[in-house]
Amino acid sequence: MNLRDYLVRQQQLVDAELDRLVPPETSPPETIHRAMRYSLFAGGKRIRPILCLEAACTVADGTCGASTAACALEFIHTYSLIHDDLPALDNDDYRRGKLTCHKVFGEAMAILAGDALLTRAFEVLSVMDSIPADRQARMIAQLSTAAGTVGGMIAGQVADLEGEGQPPTAPLLDSIHRAKTGALLRASLRLGAICAGADPGQYDALSCYGEHIGLAFQIVDDILDVEESSEALGKTAGKDAQQHKITFPAVYGIGESRRMAETECGRAHDALAPFGARAHRLHELADLIVRRKS
Repeated sequence: MNLRDYLVRQQQLVDAELDRLVPPETSPPETIHRAMRYSLFAGGKRIRPILCLEAACTVADGTCGASTAACALEFIHTYSLIHDDLPALDNDDYRRGKLTCHKVFGEAMAILAGDALLTRAFEVLSVMDSIPADRQARMIAQLSTAAGTVGGMIAGQVADLEGEGQPPTAPLLDSIHRAKTGALLRASLRLGAICAGADPGQYDALSCYGEHIGLAFQIVDDILDVEESSEALGKTAGKDAQQHKITFPAVYGIGESRRMAETECGRAHDALAPFGARAHRLHELADLIVRRKS
């Protein structure tokens, strides 16, 4: 199966599981469930869930029940996007080519929809009965840390917010993006590894891969914000410069940023050496992350 068909199939599998795990729009209170589903099914690429599933497949035969963990990652990611788009943060009207959650449902309901997706992520992990309890506890701990305030996503969001208007420096840039984007991407690999019962060497290799593709992902994101149109991105292009955010192009320039992304991609490939041919999809996903146009 070629990569395009593989991604379509995986996205369909993830979407079906997301649909199963989120209350229907008709379930009271209807408004919050409509808002959750509006953002959750707005056309995301499902990169984090797919990485989680593929990490599990790389360790063992099959996904080992990792679909629930994959969806928990997407809940966290979507909640963060809903809150990022709010007027108090990035103040964006469009996400994935559609009006943002607060533009459709109002700011209060958007805040609650993000909160609901965040709590749902841990709820679904807590009731998994397909894996041993010790693995389940490790997955919950890993995801909460990756989304949290000590080196996690929220820490990166705070650094990003407080860094607006400051001189763009390499140390500040690194502190923002290793936490804001990198932590959750790395956690995607770690959750899949834990779910599949990875040994310490396998876990470390997948963590290393996740570290490098997380950084590559953010570098490319920053480049695309400069080079691509709002139509191509599905969100407002040029927003980083308008808000004086600290980005890779602002610190290093476009050419060097692109070279850095390729370097991180190469390091991600190297990290997969212990798995041999079993990791071929992860190799393809690393290349996709660096070469994407949206």
